[in-house]
Amino acid sequence: MKLVTFTASGRTAIGAVTNGVVFDLGTLAPGLPSTMRGFLDAGAPALAHARDSLARARGGLSLDEVRLEAPVPNPRKFLGLGGNTRSHLAEVQAAGVPIRHSPHQTWFNKQVTCVAGPRDDIHMPAMSRELDYEGEMAMVIGTRCRNVAIEDALDVVAGYMACNDVSVRDWQLRAPTATLGKSFDTHGPTGPWIVTADEIADPHQLSIKAWVNGELRMDGGTHEFLHGCREMIAELSSVFTLEPGDILTTGSPAGVGALMKPPRFLEIGDVVRVEVGGVGWIENRVVEAPAGYLYRSPLRPGGGSP
Repeated sequence: MKLVTFTASGRTAIGAVTNGVVFDLGTLAPGLPSTMRGFLDAGAPALAHARDSLARARGGLSLDEVRLEAPVPNPRKFLGLGGNTRSHLAEVQAAGVPIRHSPHQTWFNKQVTCVAGPRDDIHMPAMSRELDYEGEMAMVIGTRCRNVAIEDALDVVAGYMACNDVSVRDWQLRAPTATLGKSFDTHGPTGPWIVTADEIADPHQLSIKAWVNGELRMDGGTHEFLHGCREMIAELSSVFTLEPGDILTTGSPAGVGALMKPPRFLEIGDVVRVEVGGVGWIENRVVEAPAGYLYRSPLRPGGGSP
């Protein structure tokens, strides 16, 4: 089943996609939670109810009639695993990038305000032009869990998505955590849907491709992982509780713009497409970051510094 969060006629809902048709799960099964995180929190009974309702569904909306949102718009956690494919590690080492490789899993936070939808714009930061892409497969956790054994780890996965781990390279290298360079607003496009785990026979046999303006830049796959999906979940859950809707993005193959000679960072107007075989694709255009809001302190007339 392909689970989506979508907006149509000014209303946002969760649904399921079958043969290019979107069915509103709130209409099909009124007792289901109305948000993706609530749906995942409800667990296996909600999933079974959705499947049963979908089998009897009629009508629906075409994909052209809806706006696909990030499948999980408000995850509690969004974590990324760095240096996790053989080809990407090789290109980093060949370029002499000052990142120390560790035999252990190297995780970083992407702050959840970076979440963006599968067709949303990516903002070029005002303070840097070292904007880069990383096509990846993302896991979505479906079960609240702690201390998960490796052999049980895939049982806690709700499903899989495509993800662009957008990175601002100079900010990424400011500190070993990489968090600031990974967390700019709009720099976590995901989607286009969650393909439920029962439809993916082996998450370690999926292709990962990325194009910039139609030019293939990444052509690898999850078979390159240095740490597999089971090991990722076992490692993280040994430290803290994983919760439904948490996003784990799992590492990109070679082909990032920063390591090309010369570097080829993203520019305004570029379109990045990331496709994960058996899951789907997302496509996002780079635009100048809007001015946004300017905070003015209510404690000082006119705001700003005294």
